[in-house]
Amino acid sequence: METPSSSLLSLALILLFLFVLAASADVHENFLHCLTLQYSHNTTPISQVIYTPNNSSYSSVLQFSIQNPRFLSPATPKPLVIITPLYESHIQVAINCSRKHGMHIRVRSGGHDYKGLSYVSDAPFFILDLINLRSISVDVANSTAWVQVGATIGELYYRIADKSTSLGFPAGVCPTVGVGGHFSGEGYGMLLRKFGLAADNVIDAHLIDINGRILDRESMGEDLFWAIRGGGGASFGVIIAWKIMLVPVPSTVTVFTVQKTLEQNATMLVHRWQYIADKLDGDLFIRIVLRRVNSSEEGKKTIEASFNSLFLGGIDELLPLMQESFPELGLVKEDCIEMSWIESILYFAGFPGGASLDVLLDRTPLTRRFFEARSDYVKEPISEIGLEGIWRRFYEEEATAAEMIFSPYGGRMNEIPESKTPFPHRAGNIYKIQHLVHMSWIRRLYSYMAPYVSKSPRATYLNYRDLDIGTNSNKGNTSYAQASIWGVKYFKNNFNRLVQVKASVDPMNFFRNEQSIPPVSVPWWKKRGN
Repeated sequence: METPSSSLLSLALILLFLFVLAASADVHENFLHCLTLQYSHNTTPISQVIYTPNNSSYSSVLQFSIQNPRFLSPATPKPLVIITPLYESHIQVAINCSRKHGMHIRVRSGGHDYKGLSYVSDAPFFILDLINLRSISVDVANSTAWVQVGATIGELYYRIADKSTSLGFPAGVCPTVGVGGHFSGEGYGMLLRKFGLAADNVIDAHLIDINGRILDRESMGEDLFWAIRGGGGASFGVIIAWKIMLVPVPSTVTVFTVQKTLEQNATMLVHRWQYIADKLDGDLFIRIVLRRVNSSEEGKKTIEASFNSLFLGGIDELLPLMQESFPELGLVKEDCIEMSWIESILYFAGFPGGASLDVLLDRTPLTRRFFEARSDYVKEPISEIGLEGIWRRFYEEEATAAEMIFSPYGGRMNEIPESKTPFPHRAGNIYKIQHLVHMSWIRRLYSYMAPYVSKSPRATYLNYRDLDIGTNSNKGNTSYAQASIWGVKYFKNNFNRLVQVKASVDPMNFFRNEQSIPPVSVPWWKKRGN
């Protein structure tokens, strides 16, 4: 039986809900009015790139760049407005009206955001979708390129290869990733050991700040330029373009994928790989992809380790190198394929042999799957007993589609100081692990891995965010102590400098998400130089 007090509480909750709904509607309408009013003088009205739930194209625009279907559920908060700017002035007006009317902003370039932070928020929000800002200008003579952030890395690779067969760029293996978040969030790929991260090869940028100013490296200053190359650009402004230094690639590279099951000594091979992967010649990158597969025995399952490799040279150079450093794998000439660097991009992206390079211009991924991801860094080899404990977890029912990817470090990553960019995970790490699978299973695996990975802090990778380790409030009242729980895991000692940069360029925390850099006070003993 409902009591008078419970009835009053229910009525109060209903009234509160209606008040919040009405307030959101007011924010929404005022924001839209501001956009159209401020841009009414232009020959290309901003209304042409504004989408609301009443617009027939709203759903298709929202969903097009969402690569993880778990963020397409009805329960996922949806934006009140989507803006797909054609010009820098569209962005400037959107920032100004957002500040004026309290509409929260989320900035999206590619949609491969593992936690959906670029297009999901609990506050009334709009998406600034930069998909139309995708021009790429390659300067072969100076080995540089300007690329707008709405372009994908596949489009970038294509445009580089169209101009030169001797230049490439060290970014990721998935061509549908947008360069905006990829570069600012420490993106990496098969050239990691030779040339470092994508952000290590950024030499200039254009950013629109809280005041709507368009800044380049000189006008933004070295502190802000440092911060956006690995500190997550969404914390500091709207990055609209990167200038990158292209890297030399040989006319011929060699790829191979050697698959070994437990019955074929996979445990021994993975164990041995840990001792040599980070010490190999810088031209050789061998990663391992682990998954559960059907055994040769009917009805049984086993674990498969795929040794997936790029070598910057020909087969005749690779085979003696492998015989010297990793003879246990038993690599033979028949396992290897020679090709151009741009063809290797298609190979590692999973396209069939002979596919046209035009597939790199398609923004639709080969597959879209539900997944959860985490990461770890390994400083000491995991024992065979420790590896066997991982295999047991792969046999659990929830691990049907589970994967672990071991990406080796060493080479160039050992040469770049921890403080050169916000990304601190350099020398001392043998390899990085990416865990991919169902949520409850990954938490159990993550717990199991604790003794075998980095400690104090247990480091993690920004582009594979882990919201289990603490979140920022959308109201911006996170304390330094709260934020440092996750900040130190992503950035180690670089976190303090990021906080100081944030406080300088965005003290009111306009650009924010659940794990953005907060503009909080750093204790005096934590500041640079102390």
